[in-house]
Amino acid sequence: MRSQLAVVALALAVQLGAVSAQQAAPAAGEAEPLLTGSAAFGDWTKDRPGLRRKITTSDLPAPYATRSAGNGPAMVKAPSGARLKVPPGFSVEPFLTGLSGPRLMRRAPNGDIFLAEGAAGRIKVIRTADAAPAPEKVEVFAKGLAQPFGIGFYPPGPDPKWVYVADTDAILRFPYGNGDLVARGQPEPVVRLPISEGGHWTRDLVFSPDGQRLYVSIGSQSDAAEDMRPGSRKQQARFLSGHALGAAWGEEENRADVLVFDPQGRDERVFATGLRNCVGLALHPQSGDLWCSTNERDGLGDDLPPDYVTRVKEGGFYGWPWYYLGANEDPRHRGERRDLAKKVALPDVLLQAHSAPLAMTFYEAGQTGPAAFPKDYEGDAFIALHGSWNRSRRTGYKVVRIKLDRGVPRGEYQDFLTGFVADQASVWGRPVGVVVARDGALLVSEDGNDSLWRVAWRGAK
Repeated sequence: MRSQLAVVALALAVQLGAVSAQQAAPAAGEAEPLLTGSAAFGDWTKDRPGLRRKITTSDLPAPYATRSAGNGPAMVKAPSGARLKVPPGFSVEPFLTGLSGPRLMRRAPNGDIFLAEGAAGRIKVIRTADAAPAPEKVEVFAKGLAQPFGIGFYPPGPDPKWVYVADTDAILRFPYGNGDLVARGQPEPVVRLPISEGGHWTRDLVFSPDGQRLYVSIGSQSDAAEDMRPGSRKQQARFLSGHALGAAWGEEENRADVLVFDPQGRDERVFATGLRNCVGLALHPQSGDLWCSTNERDGLGDDLPPDYVTRVKEGGFYGWPWYYLGANEDPRHRGERRDLAKKVALPDVLLQAHSAPLAMTFYEAGQTGPAAFPKDYEGDAFIALHGSWNRSRRTGYKVVRIKLDRGVPRGEYQDFLTGFVADQASVWGRPVGVVVARDGALLVSEDGNDSLWRVAWRGAK
């Protein structure tokens, strides 16, 4: 099996046009550039490993400063000579192909990688020896699921008994023991979730470090609650006293939220709301803070509003649909909820608008593996940007790094893995998932060409 998978990995390299890594280093003595103001918006042509961007609310254009674009990418195979770019000292190689809609990945305590294939409705397990260029085994852990995305292991620690899976309409759990490649039994429903009917379908989940809380993220049904209009305040909205939450109604009930339950799915309540589409959840390994990567709304122009990654505060309200990035009112809901203007939390790190941040992870090798990144990366965040469609000039289609100082972000982010854009009209990869393997390598899933990539540290020389 291992030799067959190695052949597949080699075939992938050929299929993708002999894609190779290119190290994009600043010139000798040159600091990594930091783009600010309007320069930080830019587009894919500026992308390069090490380039930093810092966007602030003072940089925001007015709504409709540019026309709303419909500019979805054409998916192509890698052009001849296409290069993925990583920082100096790193390598990036094809790892696995032939997947079906590979999405989020999570590492089990024994080192196996669990992968959600949303389109195929299944969870796969990938087992790999340290430093191996291809998996030893790839098995189907569970199938017949409804667009699975989030994956978690319970209880937290070295010996979980359950694998939790976030389907689009439910949280399920499968009996599990370390090293299982196939589920030991049928899934047990834990929580029923709002059914997605054309809206955001991904659901992520994470457990608190003590295992007492199960956090679940659910995106909105609509873009900007276009059909919600003023009327009876009691019927249309509620204000949860003591939590500074503005909550939506109708088909948006319990959406655009992070919900929290106990591990058995009881004691449901809203943890935070106004998050249009919190796709990726993650807990910082040192601080224990809950983080979220959020896709903001469309239709307001090329650079508005920026997507974001943020620590999610309990009781926090992040604005959707009435406001964005603080007290900036969405013109489509002007005057509807003035009572909420001063209650909107400001996110930590703003990203280029319409970049579509999906899964995220914190770098935590767990041991000094042969591919482990330098110590400077420990505790930093990696986020997969799926890429824009509502922007006249493309952005995203890459993996970025957020540097943290003892768990606290600086408000900037840095390109890490770039090169998936072929030209202004087409792309050959769309990153979705990021996970740190047991040996310290960073695995990246992308559902454009249904592949996994492996980024490893090779040394400063």
